[in-house]
Amino acid sequence: MGHEQREDMNVVAERAIVVAVTLKGEQLPLDERFAELCALTESAGGNVVGKITQRRRLPSGRTYIGSGKVKQLRDLADSTDATIIIFDHDLTPSQIRNLELIIERKIIDRSELILDIFSSRAATTEAKLQVEIAQLEYTYPRLRAMWDHLGQVTGGAPVGIGTRGPGEQQIEIDRRLVQRRLKQLRRELDEIQQRSVREVAKRNSDHFTVGLVGYTNAGKSTLFNALTAGGAKAHDRLFQTLSTRIERWELGGGSGVMLSDTVGFIRRLPHHLIASFRSTLEETVHCQLLLILIDASDPNAMSQLETVLETLKKIGANHQPRLLVVNKVDRFQDDSEQLVWVSRCPEAIQISAVTEDGIEVLTNEVYTIFIGPVREVLISLPTKSSKAIDFIEKRTEIISREWEDDRSLYKIRIGHRQLEQLLSHEKDLLIDGKPVRETIERLWPSAPDTEIHSDITQ
Repeated sequence: MGHEQREDMNVVAERAIVVAVTLKGEQLPLDERFAELCALTESAGGNVVGKITQRRRLPSGRTYIGSGKVKQLRDLADSTDATIIIFDHDLTPSQIRNLELIIERKIIDRSELILDIFSSRAATTEAKLQVEIAQLEYTYPRLRAMWDHLGQVTGGAPVGIGTRGPGEQQIEIDRRLVQRRLKQLRRELDEIQQRSVREVAKRNSDHFTVGLVGYTNAGKSTLFNALTAGGAKAHDRLFQTLSTRIERWELGGGSGVMLSDTVGFIRRLPHHLIASFRSTLEETVHCQLLLILIDASDPNAMSQLETVLETLKKIGANHQPRLLVVNKVDRFQDDSEQLVWVSRCPEAIQISAVTEDGIEVLTNEVYTIFIGPVREVLISLPTKSSKAIDFIEKRTEIISREWEDDRSLYKIRIGHRQLEQLLSHEKDLLIDGKPVRETIERLWPSAPDTEIHSDITQ
């Protein structure tokens, strides 16, 4: 197969056959794997025209699938006019080359397919840099086996004085070009990521941050738009969101948090992408609360949840409190389906981002976490402190008010974070007649986050 075909990894408008092999010890059902692989193919713009499956103890070193299946695959490709074969596995360069020589079709594996989708979705400069780096890192070790133009190259005319000699192999030129390009891209990306890291740190110090995470196409962007001023692109396709979008989410009572919508997770996300999207995932790692969204209408929702939890652990986002949010309940056919989810995840909040059912319950739950554990206290502060008094009047539950000389006395119910906000308006406070910090240590002996128990196994 000529290298011109290998250079074009685009799947758009191609007729595709998808291939999945069940190896010894694998538990994931084939129908689930095919459903996801077909969705990925269609998300890339391809059209699935056939499926091939095989059970093996170990993959074939030469073609991954057995020789009989290779022949069956070629016959199916001929009969369906397929132009591309997509494997739900990562293939070695030699396996790709051998399959292409036999089947005479373009062969791509799962990682290449996901990289192609990411490439088509990348809109910001940072996302484009991240995707190109991941693509080059994937391609670099495969240069020798993936291309057939690796002849000797001389430094001038084909013959003549000064042109003879061993020359340089084309593969060495390719590798040098790739390394040079990678170095340049990493330098550009590093500059952007340095700014992103500083922005994340400042945002977390100035605001309470909430991260919206979940399997790809779980409805995160739709929910993000329902909770905030919107602006996130929401489509029913995988990996619609690649760049983090952050907006203020008003919780009521003058309080708000910063909500971030991040890239969706997927089973066996290529590690090159995880590395390249480090700064994008940085938002998730440092959020003070995670909302884990799952698609209740997807029959594979529970295994997708396991993938999300594993990915969060892998990137180091396993220390914050979490809320499980069951989305797309509007697609339930009857109440029995809703009861199934109540029994599966009794603490989960059931919502529909489309109809906005359950949004108020979710907002109230996040507000409760945001303000922290509530205590009843007597606060004394200068009467002239108008901003602090305005904060107390509008954002706390007032039990009584009194005035003594030039100080105001408020008996209120207030949360830990509300008290921290109040202190930003007025430092001259007494709580229950004692200095603020001393009282905080007595009434809130542990950090607010540690008092919130996750409903999801970490």
